[in-house]
Amino acid sequence: MTSPLRRGHLFLRIFVPDMSEEIINKVAQSGLLTLDLEDYFPREEIVVFDLKPLLFREMILKEKEFRAALQATDWTTYAGKTLAVTCSVDAIIPSWAYMLVAVQAQPYARHIILGDRHAALQQSFLANLQAIDVTAFADKRVIVKGCGDLSVGAFAYLEITRLLQPVVKSIMYGEACSNVPVYKKK
Repeated sequence: MTSPLRRGHLFLRIFVPDMSEEIINKVAQSGLLTLDLEDYFPREEIVVFDLKPLLFREMILKEKEFRAALQATDWTTYAGKTLAVTCSVDAIIPSWAYMLVAVQAQPYARHIILGDRHAALQQSFLANLQAIDVTAFADKRVIVKGCGDLSVGAFAYLEITRLLQPVVKSIMYGEACSNVPVYKKK
């Protein structure tokens, strides 16, 4: 008689735990703290304010017309939002023009950032991370969650490592069951 393995069959051994034993969550007992960067992802709306339509022939900034255009802008539409100030054409914009935009937008916009939507998102994200009370992580083993629903850029992982390193015992990346050691205090 031939063995079932020789005929191409595989056998699967199933382990059934003894249900009388208590299940212990070793991850919860490990003292690891999980930090999810998605919790600090900017939630406020980002609106782009492009200087291009305020320029003469969308190329040249004329001070008098620029000031008038800023005065005519309905700034209330930016209330409570992050304003990303940019110019989508290759024009020479004097520094004082951005200052004029800030003066007009300041009473309404929550934040004013120079750059496009991506730059505004990044700066807002960094501000949220820098507001973390890192003393809550003092002498702890921290796992920075690696996967999620939102696209967290490398800049955020770099910043959280910079912020945590002086106070934590260790930093890991990933999940408790599968992580990459990043830093360990000596």
